[in-house]
Amino acid sequence: MSERRAAARLSVDIGGTFTDIVLEAEGRRTTAKVLTTPAAPEEGVINGVEAALAEAGLNASALSLVLHGTTLATNAILERKGAKTAFVTTEGFRDVLEIGYESRYDQYDIMIEKPAPLVPRKLRLPVAERVDLTGQVLKPLDEGMVEALVPELEAAEIESVAIGYMHAYANPDHERRTRDLLAARLPDMSFSISSEVCPEIREYERFTTTSANAYVRPLMASYLARLRDRLGTMGVDCPVLLMTSGGGLTTLENAMQFPIRLVESGPAGGAILATKVAEEMGLDKVISFDMGGTTAKICLIGDYRPQTAREFEVDRAARFTKGSGLPLRIPVIEMVEIGAGGGSIARLDSLGRITIGPDSAGADPGPAAYGRGGDRPTITDADVALGKIDPASFAGGKVALYPEKSEATIMRDVGSPLGVPDVLTAAYGITEMVDETMSNAARVHAVEQGKAANEHSLIAFGGAAPLHAGRLAEKLGIDRIIVPTDAGVGSAVGFLEAPIAYEVVRSRNMRLTAFDPAIVNGLIQEMRDEALAVIRAAEPDADVVERRVAFMRYVGQGHEITIELPNGDFTDNDWQAVQKAFDTEYERHFRRTLPNAETEVLTWALSLSVATPPPAPLGAAPAASAATPAGQRGVFGAKAGKMRDVPLFRRTDMAPGAGFDGPGIVVEDQTSTYVPNGFSARIAANGYIVIERNGESD
Repeated sequence: MSERRAAARLSVDIGGTFTDIVLEAEGRRTTAKVLTTPAAPEEGVINGVEAALAEAGLNASALSLVLHGTTLATNAILERKGAKTAFVTTEGFRDVLEIGYESRYDQYDIMIEKPAPLVPRKLRLPVAERVDLTGQVLKPLDEGMVEALVPELEAAEIESVAIGYMHAYANPDHERRTRDLLAARLPDMSFSISSEVCPEIREYERFTTTSANAYVRPLMASYLARLRDRLGTMGVDCPVLLMTSGGGLTTLENAMQFPIRLVESGPAGGAILATKVAEEMGLDKVISFDMGGTTAKICLIGDYRPQTAREFEVDRAARFTKGSGLPLRIPVIEMVEIGAGGGSIARLDSLGRITIGPDSAGADPGPAAYGRGGDRPTITDADVALGKIDPASFAGGKVALYPEKSEATIMRDVGSPLGVPDVLTAAYGITEMVDETMSNAARVHAVEQGKAANEHSLIAFGGAAPLHAGRLAEKLGIDRIIVPTDAGVGSAVGFLEAPIAYEVVRSRNMRLTAFDPAIVNGLIQEMRDEALAVIRAAEPDADVVERRVAFMRYVGQGHEITIELPNGDFTDNDWQAVQKAFDTEYERHFRRTLPNAETEVLTWALSLSVATPPPAPLGAAPAASAATPAGQRGVFGAKAGKMRDVPLFRRTDMAPGAGFDGPGIVVEDQTSTYVPNGFSARIAANGYIVIERNGESD
């Protein structure tokens, strides 16, 4: 680890409601949580950075590294606030974005809503050219047709152009030439080509990913440039790295070119934190539960590695239905994301049932309790009404709360229409619905992965998760909850634990019976050079870890499985070792192999990451002692149907070993942890709150 990495480091996570800042310097951690500024996100970042530096007594020049994650790219797609984009494609294929998989995600719904393409048909512009799957040119690029696009693009006031040709992953020459011809006439235009954004087979996913990258690129490039300039004005003179959806860190320049890789960057930081916590605590089966101001994210972590995927759907027409969104072909940590954050709005549906989200009050105006103009009840308002949030401690006392505003909106929109006589019952109904929604999502996600949720421990972080983790554990039958230090800014803490890493993927079809080591070695070297350029821009001298995989299948199958490949150059006989690895993995998945079927590699992937040290051991369990309450607080008890006094503890006052039996509340600057009856809490040697089941809950 270089000296620069060991010096002062700062991380920033922009959420829909709050922007979280974490500063580490000389073994001390300083945190800040400020309201997000949606109109100009960099303003919230600068406000938080200045607050953290002031509290730590440091100048901006002391920073050696800034790490950043954001959901701005995702929000631009969801809200359709990206650039006006055109899509240049092979003649005859302009409707691929509309046709999709030629299937319906819900076969029996006659009113089905398909995800709308980011580029309307009139802005999908065909060009005569054709390449086959081996990269052989079947029809040369018609450069005259490309030149003729310039006045169309100018007349339509296009801001960004996506270029996606058939089989461009095998031969990118036509895409590159098209970009060069257009760029010569339109020098201020933003361009994204599929052979760089997503050089893989399957044209629908490749085209949607490239279109999405083009759609958000002007917005993200502008924001990142403004942030870089504002940080520079402050005196920050160090690398700025961005969290990717796959759990690694990349350079600001690479993020500006491929912002689509940032769509899940914030949640990925949380999964990295949960993985580190699992390693520290020796927990090989973990559910990561991240609940912030806008969404809740649930991720399965097994054997100290989060679940990963190569595809992610955004903007789903049906919330939990696969196939109802726009597929993005990017490396991503796999998780379930629900519109159930602290700011998610509660209402009654057409049948008179309480429903939550997915829309959120966000940071402006925010929940009614903030007193900033919000006039609709949210989950935060329900937690305030139930007594789970201490107004004096919320956001470290920097955000004033108005419980009377929460109660008024809850009764107006939920309690009175339902005929509920008091606000407590209405507020409890809201929290029960959101807790049931989250627990059901976790249960279904676990089942889909062939796992049982109740065999896992729950790691809770984010501003709202520790308040709801106890009830979630009750519903899922989970016996242990871990709330790490600085849980309220957990994703930003996770950024500081993430490795600088980059993954490159290339499709190159090859049957193992025709295995050509020279072609494979050349392809891997190209991928290594591309990944290493990104790594070295951030860490010139660090040790690098390489991982290779192949996506393989039997010839004729529609999908692949992932096979780990050894490092080093391949030789003529290495295809046999690859075949054996495929047979082993295929049998693990399907309990059999097909001995006479031919095997092929469809896609190759290589990732490089900076080597990171293992987490420090937990140490001996501290001597048990009874925690001393700092006071009491009235909290609603469901069985009693009324408020009851429970002890209130300040986390900063609790030494390792201190504990108590629930119910009780542990408050800290960025969040509060509610320990229900039937659970006991204690402080572990590393300062984490460990909550374990000890009896019946209420």
